[in-house]
Amino acid sequence: MTQEISPRDRLSLQLAEAVAEALRVDLASRERVLLVVSGGSTPVPFLRALAETPLPWSRVDVTLADERWVAESDDDSNARLIREHLLRSQARQANFVALTNAADTPEEGEAEVAGRVAALAWPASAVVLGMGGDGHTASLFPDSRELELALSTAEPVVAVSTPSQPQARISLSADRLHQSSRHFLHITGDAKRDVLGKAMTGDDMRALPIRAFLAAPLGIYWAP
Repeated sequence: MTQEISPRDRLSLQLAEAVAEALRVDLASRERVLLVVSGGSTPVPFLRALAETPLPWSRVDVTLADERWVAESDDDSNARLIREHLLRSQARQANFVALTNAADTPEEGEAEVAGRVAALAWPASAVVLGMGGDGHTASLFPDSRELELALSTAEPVVAVSTPSQPQARISLSADRLHQSSRHFLHITGDAKRDVLGKAMTGDDMRALPIRAFLAAPLGIYWAP
């Protein structure tokens, strides 16, 4: 008896197929390609599905849209999430570029991380964004003191402190996240669908930072 696949798992498979095809197309004309992914619980089935996809993964660089400034061994580390769920099976040979270093704070480590990120194969082949219930994406939070900077700077990364979040963070800037051939938004649940609908009816990026990415072509992947 075949087990019925859930809508969220089906969505993850569809997104994995779309991202793999984006990488495959660019690998035909470029020596190295770049994939930017997001952390959190929503992308785990997508990451695991993508990990099973046959590709020349040794030519693929992977980095994150944002990261908490914690050790990679920490349960809250997005890098740990990527290592556990993406850098396995077929994708174990991909080159992962983390957004943290040994500095005590993201402000102290920002310059080194910026150089590491700038050296990657931009434009990215694909950027896979998530979105929170407050309309944030990456670490572009409505209540972040660095939101205006993150939305306007040409620097690749921004150290972020956000009152609503317990850990300091580092995030790719909006400018850097825009530097991609393809953008995907991966969200689940009715509440986030409603937030996205609200975002589509206005243009104040400070209120709902996801709006910074709605003007460009964006593949929206949503399931209940």
